[in-house]
This record gives sequence, structure tokens and C-alpha cells, in this order.
Amino acid sequence: MGIIVNLDMMMAKRKISSGELASMIGLTQANLSILKTGKARAVRFSTLEAICKALDCQPGDILEYIVDEES
Repeated sequence: MGIIVNLDMMMAKRKISSGELASMIGLTQANLSILKTGKARAVRFSTLEAICKALDCQPGDILEYIVDEES
């Protein structure tokens, strides 16, 4: 997949733990982990908005497109 999730990096920059972020945005830690590891197949705009609000960032700080050589 050509979409890379950089949520861990942004959380480290903001010095916030997974538990804190999950609580702030109303997700379970398990679902946040799925998103962080790039295993999620989709993300709701409302979830992305909540993450950006909590981390004071832009969607492009969290999601990155990389050209997939296999495609």
C-alpha cells in the first residue's frame, strides 16, 4: 500500500502516549494501535479530525503517500 501512517512520529513530537490519545479522541487503544501500525483499511474523517485537533497538526503530518513500485 502506498499510504504510510506517521502517527507514532507525531505522538512522539507531542510527547503523548497511546493511552492518552485514545482517551482524548474516543478510540480504544486496540483501534488506535491498528491505525498506528498501518493495518487499518480506512479512517473516518471525524477520527482524523479528532487526531489532528488533539495533536495540533495537519492530516499530511500523519498520512504520507509513497509511490508503490509494484503497481
